[in-house]
Amino acid sequence: MDEANLVSLLKRKDPKAFELLYDNYSGALYGVILKVLHNKALSEDILQDVFVKIWNNIEQYNTTKGKLYTWIINIARNTAIDKLRSKSYKQEEVNRGIDDTPTLHDHGSFSTKQSTDAIGLGRWVERLKEEHKIIIDLIYFKGYTQSEVAKELEIPLGTVKTRVRSALNHLKELIR
Repeated sequence: MDEANLVSLLKRKDPKAFELLYDNYSGALYGVILKVLHNKALSEDILQDVFVKIWNNIEQYNTTKGKLYTWIINIARNTAIDKLRSKSYKQEEVNRGIDDTPTLHDHGSFSTKQSTDAIGLGRWVERLKEEHKIIIDLIYFKGYTQSEVAKELEIPLGTVKTRVRSALNHLKELIR
């Protein structure tokens, strides 16, 4: 089924459309959410929230502004980041043991390959300079703010901003 028909069915609240949406996109959405939250059970819960948001807000989707896939990926990413920044999540993190806390150093080469492959970006992100991969990984996949990245990497905020802009421009050139 093509995207236009799927959107049409979703807007009519056809249960089959929901089933098709879930079957075709749940894996990619889950990958994005898991990349941000690093918690399988919580990611599964957020995935369900994302599908409810998509179902309830499909009328807001505008085909002239982009593909359905891009719209739902953004919903998933933003919902995961909202959870990451929520008071309840921060409280859970405080209660976690020190050994359970993931750090920047746990990721070694900062590979974004696994989850970005699920959404088709892996081959492009992997072609970036290492410093750009790190920034994209932290900001776009882990939900860090630019200030948090500056603190974590111990570099000036201006450098972070410049690297983000440079990485996004390079990605844009690669994808074209």
